[in-house]
This record gives sequence, structure tokens and C-alpha cells, in this order.
Amino acid sequence: MESTKLEEIPRPKVGASLAFRQMAVNGINWPGVFWIFMVHAGALIAPFYFTWSGFFLCLFLIWVSGSLGVCLGYHRYLTHGGFDTYPPVRWVLVLLGQLSGEGSVLAWVANHRKHHMLSDREGDPHSPRDGGLWAHMLWLFPARCRARKVEHYKRFVPDLLKDPVVPFLDMLFLPANLALALALFLAGALAWDTATGISFLAWGMFARSLYVFHVTWLINSATHMWGYRNYETTDNSRNLWWVGLLAFGEGWHNNHHAFQTVARHGHKPWEIDTTYWVIWSMEKMGLVWNVVRMAPRAKAG
Repeated sequence: MESTKLEEIPRPKVGASLAFRQMAVNGINWPGVFWIFMVHAGALIAPFYFTWSGFFLCLFLIWVSGSLGVCLGYHRYLTHGGFDTYPPVRWVLVLLGQLSGEGSVLAWVANHRKHHMLSDREGDPHSPRDGGLWAHMLWLFPARCRARKVEHYKRFVPDLLKDPVVPFLDMLFLPANLALALALFLAGALAWDTATGISFLAWGMFARSLYVFHVTWLINSATHMWGYRNYETTDNSRNLWWVGLLAFGEGWHNNHHAFQTVARHGHKPWEIDTTYWVIWSMEKMGLVWNVVRMAPRAKAG
């Protein structure tokens, strides 16, 4: 598959002003804004309740919710169909993605499929052509009315709506995250003391979510602004090494935009892709199959 270079489309880098204009017209996504604020506020207390057990719990849950939940589950499997798996594995991946705190499965997948359809063009939910800060997080702040949301889902995730379990899990986004927060606190408090419970909550829930949030958002913003290109694509996607390392291989974004369904995002020997290592391991264990390998070579950039 040979792709063409992006035809430059003049668009102002407005960022914050665009967010304010859209919020003035459509209203504010108060639940989303409150959730993002709470994660950032909660992470502020983490340094005051540092424990090594809380810190390593944070690292483990970053991998579970970030790599397994978002990168492998939400992105490479549910959004792009990079492999097939059993329904129970599918539902577990949905739950892990929900526990990232980034948003419900239907919203996440629908927004990302729309991003690929209109990448760096008019209608892209989070293009840096509308400002780096907009692409990073401000695009989440304007509200969307229920009718538009339903239409959005019908257009971009009809396959997930037909699943007998996924829409139900989608409704459990907030309860699941609240249950996780409570479980983390109780695990620390009952096994050790109240201070350890707060440490588990601060590090395992808030600091962990803060990392997963911003690393994922860097893929929307930074990897469409900086880095190198292995392939010519119809957008501004780039490979950015430090995002690749922080995001379990998701930062090789130009590779991904050139071959969207391919399960492996790192195409060069130095492009480390730990999420693909997990997919490879799951394939060897018989948990996944029909893994999409490298497509026909695109034109090098």
C-alpha cells in the first residue's frame, strides 16, 4: 500500500481559544473535567505518602492498565483489529482499558477511529494543527450532547455495540474505577495501616492514572509534531523515540499510521515495542490468533 504526502491544509494553531469557543457553544464536559482534575489533585498527595510498595504497585498498574488495557486492548485490538481472541479475553481487555481511567471503551474507540479517518484534517478530534495543548488534553473539555454521542457510536463502533457484554462494561466505567480506588485503599489499610492505604490509593490510582493519561495524550500531540518518518502518509504522524519508550511502543506513530491494522508498531530494530512482545507471547499461549503482520511495504519517507 503506497500512501501520499499530506496536502498542507492551513489551520490556525489556536488551542485554548478553540476549547473556550467550543465550550461556549456546546457547554462543558463537567464529568470529564472533574475526573481529570481529581486525578491530578490526587497525584499531588502521592509524594507525601511515599512507600516502596505503593511505588511498585504504581509501576505494575501502569503496565496493566496502560500497556495491556489501552495499548493492547483499546488500541491494537478493539480499534484496529490487529488480532483475534476469545470473548472472555476480549472482555478482560475491555475492563483493563476501562481501569486506565481514560474513558469508557465505546468513547475511546470511537474517537480513535474518527481520528484515523480524518487524521490532521478538518474533523480530527485532536489534531495539533488546532494547537498542541488542544491535541494533548483540551479537546476533552467541550461537552457533546447525548444525541450526538449516540450517532457517534453508531457510526464508529457498530461492531462493539453488537457485542453482548461490551456496552454493559462501558456503563461500568465510573463504578469500576471507584471500586478499584476503594480496593487499593483497603488493601493497604488492612494489610498494613491507614497511611499505607492512602499510599496505595495515591500511587496506585492517581499517580498511575496521571502517567497513563499524559503518555497517551503525548501520542495525540507530540507524535504529530516532532520526530522522524519511515513512511509517507496523509497526515503529520511521526516516530518519537522517547514517547515510544514511555508508551510501550505506541510512540512509533508514523509506522502505525502507515499500517494501521498491523499489530507491531516498531518496524526498525531500535524501535522497541513491548506491547507487541505481549501479543507475541499471548499468540504462543494460544490466547490470540490471526495476528496482523507487516503489510506490503509503503513508500519510505
